[in-house]
Amino acid sequence: MFNKILIANRGEIAVRIIRACRELGIKTVAIYSEIDSNSLHVLLADEAYPLDSNPKTAYLDVKEILRIAERAQVDAIHPGYGFLSQNPKFAELVEKEGFTFIGPRAENIKLAGDKVFARKVAEKAGLKIIPGSHGALRSLKAAIKVSEKVGYPVIIKAALGGGGLGMRIVWNDEELTRVFNIAREEAKRGFGVGKIYIEKYLPNSRHIEFQIVADNYGNIIHLGERECSIQRRYQKLIEESPSVVVDEETRSRIGELAVRFAERTGYTNVGTVEFLYNDGEFFFIEMNTRLQVEHGVTEMVTGLDLVKMQIQIAGDKPLDIDQRDVSLRGWAMEVRINAEDPLQDFAPSPGKITDYREPGGPGVRVDSGVYEGFEVSDLYNPLIAKLIVWGRDRSEVISRLKRSLKEYVISEIKTTIPLYLKIVEDPDFISGNITTEYLIRKMPLFKESIEEEALNIAAAIAIAVTETKLPITPMPIAAEKSSGRKTLKKVPSGFSPWYLMKWLKRVR
Repeated sequence: MFNKILIANRGEIAVRIIRACRELGIKTVAIYSEIDSNSLHVLLADEAYPLDSNPKTAYLDVKEILRIAERAQVDAIHPGYGFLSQNPKFAELVEKEGFTFIGPRAENIKLAGDKVFARKVAEKAGLKIIPGSHGALRSLKAAIKVSEKVGYPVIIKAALGGGGLGMRIVWNDEELTRVFNIAREEAKRGFGVGKIYIEKYLPNSRHIEFQIVADNYGNIIHLGERECSIQRRYQKLIEESPSVVVDEETRSRIGELAVRFAERTGYTNVGTVEFLYNDGEFFFIEMNTRLQVEHGVTEMVTGLDLVKMQIQIAGDKPLDIDQRDVSLRGWAMEVRINAEDPLQDFAPSPGKITDYREPGGPGVRVDSGVYEGFEVSDLYNPLIAKLIVWGRDRSEVISRLKRSLKEYVISEIKTTIPLYLKIVEDPDFISGNITTEYLIRKMPLFKESIEEEALNIAAAIAIAVTETKLPITPMPIAAEKSSGRKTLKKVPSGFSPWYLMKWLKRVR
């Protein structure tokens, strides 16, 4: 086993890896950009080294990271997710410099991470693929021919990378002509290669993925499915395991296909085979050659630690379980706590966290990279924490998630918590009636409800402040604003309802 591991990442995933290493008795090395000098992962690691690079690109500076790895005399490097985690050149250089890359081999990332190649392998392995192009598209003429053959609407995708970059839904030849070169340029800027392909767009689908684990000795297992259908702009927001549409027979059948795909690519370490579920059928879409953000829900229902398994496999240990040992117990859900304002089209909400309190209690886990007083930057991914809950069944999970969201306090930045509080009370969500279009349909109603609730709270606080006999000047009440059903009085912008309520409790 390794003595010391460098974590080539930041935030909550770096903290997650540090904790797994500590339980394995492995020392950790953190790296950090100038603006991350007081980050939680820096404070928790055994050693921490600054990155002498532009903060925006610091975690992509391969030469600097390898220089620190040599200076710190580490045995291995864990990339986490995002940044360099799916960069085959980085994986190659890590191994070339004498360190172990904790993840799939470089050739795995290169081959399975190429979605055009992966589609071909999946089809040969017996998985259904979505109708579309059989290779990368080299011209607009070829794209139009494929689109007319499979039928509009279609979706343009970058062959490499992920996160929704370069993805565009197209409804006719005119739209395709307009965005074809734009999509290629987006792919090139984002992933270094302007390689794109086309698939038939399947509306009202469910996004379901299977977690696989493979050692260096040909042993491959799957850990069941995760449903990730609630998304905005192809970015997942809520994940759960299991899925309401997957029974034991289906789980076994699709899980075996996922394992077969991994076998065909010679895959090692952890990865995720992703599907769209549409009209009762599973269609392969891609493989993610890294640890997923949502790995925690799988850990909660299987009792397995995926980060530890990653490290052990990288250390050349064979799997100590087989498929018969894997079972899903209960239900788990995860919501991504992003520093974004859902009322402003999810605009980033950087700033200082002036108050922070995490929920707790039975079945509640928080993977966080922040604390009270932490300054959230807009240079990086807005994910600041993940709230993961477990219950005996889906009903208990939703009740526990609702309770935990109400306990969670993060001020003064905006977060996605108010949106999740609306989702967990929505009848369609409660019944499991969700698709990848769920948030597109529901967001206008959620937004209206959040805005009205904020006005009600603000009005009540303003009235309480003006009526409280205190030796200070009370705040003025702003002009009246109509909500459509009733007239409410609004507190001037800049005042936090949370702080006002806390202040009122203290003075009373």
